[in-house]
Amino acid sequence: MKTVINRTRETDATAALLSSGHCLLCGAEELEIVLDLGETGLANNLPAAGACGGEPVFPLRLARCRRCTHVQLADRVAPELLYGHYLYVSSASSTLDRHLRSLAGAIAARTGPGPDGLGRSLDIGCNDGTLAAHMSRLGFQAHGIDPAENLAPLARARGIAVEVDYFGREIARSLRNRLGAMRVLTATNSFPHIPELNGYLEGVAELLEPGGVFVIEAHYLLDLVEQCAFDTIYHEHCHFWRLEPMMALFARHGLEIFDCERLPVHHGQLRVWAQRSGAGARPVSGRVAAQCAAERAAGLDRSEVYGELARKAAAVRRDLRTALDGFRRQGRLVAGYGAPAKASTLAAWCGLGAGDLPWIADRNPLKQGRFTPGTHIPIVGPERMETERPDYLLLFAWNFAEEICAQLPAYRERGGRFLIPVPEVRIV
Repeated sequence: MKTVINRTRETDATAALLSSGHCLLCGAEELEIVLDLGETGLANNLPAAGACGGEPVFPLRLARCRRCTHVQLADRVAPELLYGHYLYVSSASSTLDRHLRSLAGAIAARTGPGPDGLGRSLDIGCNDGTLAAHMSRLGFQAHGIDPAENLAPLARARGIAVEVDYFGREIARSLRNRLGAMRVLTATNSFPHIPELNGYLEGVAELLEPGGVFVIEAHYLLDLVEQCAFDTIYHEHCHFWRLEPMMALFARHGLEIFDCERLPVHHGQLRVWAQRSGAGARPVSGRVAAQCAAERAAGLDRSEVYGELARKAAAVRRDLRTALDGFRRQGRLVAGYGAPAKASTLAAWCGLGAGDLPWIADRNPLKQGRFTPGTHIPIVGPERMETERPDYLLLFAWNFAEEICAQLPAYRERGGRFLIPVPEVRIV
């Protein structure tokens, strides 16, 4: 039976756990827990050597609002713990870099030049400046904002002016006074991170120039359900978006979604194009209504769909444990490849530790020498594969399986196999 949350819990100041019984979208105190993934560490807070064992763990529970049917986390963590020192960088994946370059081109084609050229752009949650740099190369006056102090130098090295802060109404007003209104605002893979939506969208409305566009790319709830991508549930993702609730939210802030696209990047995303309501610059595409209809047909507004997701997640845990235990009995060496945020959820859910995987190889130097939070699996550089030659690699970054397989031809040529955990456990 699902657990129903009926009241707001007091903030745990020590653990920075912000749990509430209300919907972050409509405010109703009518949340039901539809998937309980237990307790996990913070996905991108990877402890260094000598610091393992003291990192906090938090409940990870997916909830659905009975009133508006929005899907969100039931338990949130103070943003200072999540984003002050961030280890994920967009440029680590060549697939994502190509995708962001393509997005910049699509934005330039949609907006076109004005009297001042392509105009000003701001990437909200700019990370290491990958998208902003592509925008700049096309001729935009590109800017970025991100709360991670350690990533700002990486973006500035690309020539991007970066504001180290959280985006909202006050910082938007300050940016408008200093820089002027923005023709383009972008938020790629950061909009689901925003718990306080009203102040954020007030900032968008404040900063977006008439005729400008606001472009979002976010993990899409329909893809999560269809692909059983439960490992993309972690504490940074406050929201799991579908289009209809997003449209209602935007309308309350004078914004109109005029187009949308489903994208294959990551495990599947939704790209949303928005403008000021009544701007008249762009008609609403028929794809918007069609996508809303697809969401309803898939049952995303019904709790039964999430019960099936929970059953599939349990099957992945069972089958992965069975496979790893079998390999161990056969004397096979299994290691991990890729330490994305989803690795923390999958490892915790399946009870994986260094006894199951002696290490995880990752190309990102910011992660090497660290450990997965809570489960304490060492993260090493890819060169470890040459010295230890594992028989199997568990692909935590399964959404980039094609790219990873192409990067490791020598591993495959000597007989190495890949273990892909989601949407169902399989060996390739």
